[in-house]
Amino acid sequence: MRQYQFEPASSGYQLALREVPRPAVGARDVLVRVKAASLNRRDLNILQRDYDPEYTVAGGIPLSDGAGEVVAVGADVTRFQIGDRVAGIFFTRWIAGPPSAEALASDRGGNPGGMLSEFIVSHEDGLVTFPAHLSYEEAATLPCAALTAWVGLFKRGRLQPGQFVLLEGTGGVSVFGLLFAAAAGAKPIITSSSDDKLQRARELGTFGAVNYRSNPEWQQEVRALSDGHGVDQVLDVGGRETLGKALEALAYGGHVALIGGLSGYGSDLPTDALMWINATASGVYVGSREDFEAMNAFISEHRIRPVIDRVFAFEDA
Repeated sequence: MRQYQFEPASSGYQLALREVPRPAVGARDVLVRVKAASLNRRDLNILQRDYDPEYTVAGGIPLSDGAGEVVAVGADVTRFQIGDRVAGIFFTRWIAGPPSAEALASDRGGNPGGMLSEFIVSHEDGLVTFPAHLSYEEAATLPCAALTAWVGLFKRGRLQPGQFVLLEGTGGVSVFGLLFAAAAGAKPIITSSSDDKLQRARELGTFGAVNYRSNPEWQQEVRALSDGHGVDQVLDVGGRETLGKALEALAYGGHVALIGGLSGYGSDLPTDALMWINATASGVYVGSREDFEAMNAFISEHRIRPVIDRVFAFEDA
């Protein structure tokens, strides 16, 4: 079979397409023919070696997210059968409950669990079936970006109908947050530097849209869209340059999910800003298989379809 692997380059890594043996199936393992794999910002970070420079992914398989068809199962597998349509979970050993060090060390992408391969083998616990109305391409977008948005809004934020939700930019997490919030009867407000993207967001159901390039103090416009109430939920993917302004837009008793660092990690969290309005902040790093299954039930109930920009051939990875 063909499989992409990371190999060292002059700066970071590059992708190398290899011919490798098809993996063997153990007693509790499932062999999946991968039909689609999706891209996340994290995949670019790994490629460019933006994380711990001592951490190596040489020889590892890229991409955390993918979906495919079960083509073989081990003798003791009980969760799946041949022909099932499945997606890999992001943390292969985070099944339910709170995370552990072991669970958080089992993230796919850059290791043998990566999805950019014609076939992958996974322990049966590391897979879920996905909603029947979705294509393989759509299902491949769910494990990282979608689940991060779901956990931030529903598990940590306990989103309620009618609440205002702030979504920063139009990347994967924010677009899923828009779809989920709108489906739940909330009022999503999204930001972007592109009026064209904001128009697309309106077509997807956003309540409000703000161009942060033409409105540098965009938090004031966000608060105005909520009639001065402020936003009840924030998915903060920007990090250092967005968190302060997002907190200025936050309502009394609001919640901010700390997710990304598009403008850099390590920003100082102004705890007094949270304390005076009785707000809460949660660090969100994807979620468990149990969370994934709860999200899938919501996606099925509301017939949500992920937004896909483009689809590339395997050879063009």
